[in-house]
Amino acid sequence: MKNSFPSVILSVAKNLAMLSIAAIMLIACGGDNGSSAKDEDSSSSVADEEKSSSSTKNGSSSDKESSSSAKESSSSQSKYVCDIYTLADALSCKCDENREGKLSYNYDSNVELVCIHDAELNKWGWIVKKDESSSSSEARSSSSSAKSSSSSSVILSSSSEVSSSSVKSSSSVASSSSAKSSSSSVKSSSSSAKSSSSSAKSSSSSVKVSSSSSEYVPFDHKKYLAPEMTVGPDRYKQFTDSRNGRSYYYITITGKDTSGNANSVTVMAENLNIGEMIRGRKNQEDDSKIERYCYDNDTTNCDRYGGLYQWAEMMDLPSECNTKSCADQIKENHQGICPTGWRLLTYNDMYTIVNADGNKYGIEGVRAIPFGGYNTTGYSLVGAGYLWNSVFKNVDSITYWYYPEEDVVEESSPVGAKASGTSVSGTDFMFYAQYKTQGMSVRCVMVE
Repeated sequence: MKNSFPSVILSVAKNLAMLSIAAIMLIACGGDNGSSAKDEDSSSSVADEEKSSSSTKNGSSSDKESSSSAKESSSSQSKYVCDIYTLADALSCKCDENREGKLSYNYDSNVELVCIHDAELNKWGWIVKKDESSSSSEARSSSSSAKSSSSSSVILSSSSEVSSSSVKSSSSVASSSSAKSSSSSVKSSSSSAKSSSSSAKSSSSSVKVSSSSSEYVPFDHKKYLAPEMTVGPDRYKQFTDSRNGRSYYYITITGKDTSGNANSVTVMAENLNIGEMIRGRKNQEDDSKIERYCYDNDTTNCDRYGGLYQWAEMMDLPSECNTKSCADQIKENHQGICPTGWRLLTYNDMYTIVNADGNKYGIEGVRAIPFGGYNTTGYSLVGAGYLWNSVFKNVDSITYWYYPEEDVVEESSPVGAKASGTSVSGTDFMFYAQYKTQGMSVRCVMVE
């Protein structure tokens, strides 16, 4: 039994597959830096970070000049001091007091890096400039056409971790929870509209920002996907949910299931985003429609990270199932709020993904590169944060997700549900029993 909910953990450097991030980093909590569709009295996110008991890994970086060193710009007028194509390039590109504020460019992920010093940690490092406003082609242009970007809200990570015991958790033992595989034929991926009034109210790619006359630019989810050199060519496909017109990338991942048998999972590489946004202080209890939470009550965060859902909402069951057992209503290949032809992610699915063929990094191979992972599986897990007791917490640092199974949190408390989570530097994969009323992310799997 686990006594504490894993909490915010600052990231450390990765050593091989993180070709798109050359130094230890962590993107600070927050939504899109552009204009937002936030409600006037939106509840603020937690500013103080919780502590965690998970262990961190120290990344290995070197100041040595490498024979395959980053291509230093010979011209003093070049915008970038380093052009980074490989891990060797990244490690050999120095960041020190002489280069404070200087830029380099990572061509694998098409992102700018800036050299900064963290006074508290007394460390120098390259970090990704957050929410660049220009295209990658502009990033490659000369300094005369340098792209503008919002002020970086990225901090260096520490090799130490913070821990907490403020929230209750249950079993930390990895279970071979028996998610049943189905032999049913694949349903059409053109999902039919669900009979729900949330369809017209749910977010779409053309949502406009209320605080600005300009149109909101939807988040480009390709930024979180694994590079082709990691997962291979043409691995990602796209599917459009007819209920709100939102498109999702998905990928097929093969590996071993909880019984050690070969298994294949075709799963969304993004979190589900469907439903009418309600404020975090309310329960999702209108059973006539799909309701969602958006981090900080900001719909642009739903666009970027997906919605957050209580267990009964995810399951498309009456809201009373959040406080009582509804085990008799859980079905094989339970669809929940997933589109037609898709079902909710099970523990067996997730186990297969973590134990995917060729993934030597466990849960770190499941996380997207900006979320401190290697993303060797292509699953592209993001730090969506979560809603805990009506408070939004730890965006870009932690994520949690439920499974369509019930579990006991405490003998004296209402029945809970199985869930898993990871932090930006977590190395363990397991499941917990958690209360059903928290807001967590949802992924869907194609029915096969």
